[in-house]
Amino acid sequence: MPHVDVVDETFIVAPPATVAAVFADPAAWRRLWPDLRLAAYADRGEEGVRWTVAGPLTGTMEVWLEPVLDGTLLHYFLRADLPAPADDRAGERERRARQLAAKAVGLGLKAVLEDGRAPGEPPTPR
Repeated sequence: MPHVDVVDETFIVAPPATVAAVFADPAAWRRLWPDLRLAAYADRGEEGVRWTVAGPLTGTMEVWLEPVLDGTLLHYFLRADLPAPADDRAGERERRARQLAAKAVGLGLKAVLEDGRAPGEPPTPR
């Protein structure tokens, strides 16, 4: 079992293509996850991206974009290990920090991509 196993979901009222465009640019990866070295091994277009992760963690990460109603459900997965040796407390601290970071990414994208859309209104075309 990996030291860090994070699963998160955020609903964004924007089409999958709009959300996917954020993850298509490797410069965005460095902004969203500045301490991780990511290498895409599966660019799935409007369905998301899968990466290998290196740096302070080693493992895999995925953003899966699922069309739902008038928007996109952003699924985030991170499964990685800390450099050996790592105790349970270090793994727990890292897991919690990565959970908070994942939610910050999702909510940050939601704020930008929904751009002040009032509840119940359709997504703004981009």
